[in-house]
Amino acid sequence: MSNRSRHVPHAPLDPAFPIDRQIAIEATSVVLVNVFTLDETDEQAFLKVWQDDAAFMKRQPGFISPQLHRAIGESPTYLNCAVWESTADFRAAFTHPEFRAKLSAYPSSAVASPHLFQKVAAPGICVA
Repeated sequence: MSNRSRHVPHAPLDPAFPIDRQIAIEATSVVLVNVFTLDETDEQAFLKVWQDDAAFMKRQPGFISPQLHRAIGESPTYLNCAVWESTADFRAAFTHPEFRAKLSAYPSSAVASPHLFQKVAAPGICVA
């Protein structure tokens, strides 16, 4: 059951450089990677809330695309990848009061691990 006065707890992928520090850096063409862990009993509630959040994000300037992945097997672990034009666009959406208010709707067992990335060029393999 949701606790409406709380936000989704964060467990940074890199505790030395959490999302709050990353969004302060000006960068273009960024990808949000967010791993969610939760109790199996909260899976359907999580999916409904995530879809609502994704619909909000799709309306924000600079948002390019979302993709949600579920871990194979019995683990109710999800990976959200969202492409943004810039950290400025992501920051505006991530700190928007409407979005922040939605965080309390996530199931109490949900823990988010958000991190921002940029493409890296590897000659002959991939482009940035």
